[in-house]
Amino acid sequence: MNQPSHTYKQQKVQSPEEKAEHKSALQSALGWPKEARLPLICIPTELTDALGGNLLLDLLPGLLSLPVQILIRGCGNASYGNAMTALQKEYEHKIAIIPNTEKDTTAMLLAADIAVFCSDPQDVPELKACMGAGVIPVTPKTSQVQEYNPIQENGYAFFYQSPSHWHAFAAVVRAIETYRFPYDWRTIQKECIKYS
Repeated sequence: MNQPSHTYKQQKVQSPEEKAEHKSALQSALGWPKEARLPLICIPTELTDALGGNLLLDLLPGLLSLPVQILIRGCGNASYGNAMTALQKEYEHKIAIIPNTEKDTTAMLLAADIAVFCSDPQDVPELKACMGAGVIPVTPKTSQVQEYNPIQENGYAFFYQSPSHWHAFAAVVRAIETYRFPYDWRTIQKECIKYS
């Protein structure tokens, strides 16, 4: 899993229908059932201590209890790679490790609905790549993105205030609950793409 990093190629999704097509194609390639309305979560950053690897390990049991599928970028520390490989074997239709190639990570972003960042994504190129592909960030509070406000119907990210798996889990649940409302989700996606 300790492969050299590459720069994400900025991709723009033109419509929700296009994202659904990419999701269906990736689910099919992974041997998963095609479930367009099932939230597809990605972990776009390397799995390292500095990028919140421990937080992700604590968060995964909660994520795996939700009706979601999870894509993990296959790069980072070997210890995290071993843990992810074991989880992939146990939850083969729910979690997949995506090879760390430009083609595969681009396919991941074009298909994913939500990106979970386990550390502040400031100066992390994956944030802009996710936003351009219409992947809504769940992140620690940061100045890099605007938090979604359901009352004012603006913003395009879901924040968690403290770096604990409970706070991160709550933010993911808020994102998933919002995902269930297609009109609201499309509005958030458009904002996300606009500010990428």
